[in-house]
Amino acid sequence: MLTRLISAIAVTTLSITALSADERPAGKITTVFDRPLPHVLGKSLRGVLVEYGPGAGSQAHTHAKSAFIYATVLEGSVRSSVNGSPEKTYKAGENWVEEPGAFHGVSANASTTESARILAVFVVDTDDGELTRFVKK
Repeated sequence: MLTRLISAIAVTTLSITALSADERPAGKITTVFDRPLPHVLGKSLRGVLVEYGPGAGSQAHTHAKSAFIYATVLEGSVRSSVNGSPEKTYKAGENWVEEPGAFHGVSANASTTESARILAVFVVDTDDGELTRFVKK
């Protein structure tokens, strides 16, 4: 009986950590700031809060072609890979940038037990409505 229980726990743990981006629960995305930049005609500053529950993440994606992004981890840890770079885990207080046209292949909570939050700050063309475009397989 104990052996079966241990096996069931191991299989469940492996299935959680082995989830593909399509199988992972999605994160919650909230725009928390959006304002045109004074003295920079046609550009805006947008702040986006990304919240990942345990095991959650995003599908591969790109952003508006004009978007320059500074992202910082506010809580927890996040796995990220941009433009095919080796996947890296960022902890609270660490950050990265995404150049215009970047491909974000991996963006996921590094933990299956704790939540994670990211603040992504975009400098973007004011008329760009859709900030994120998910890549379809």
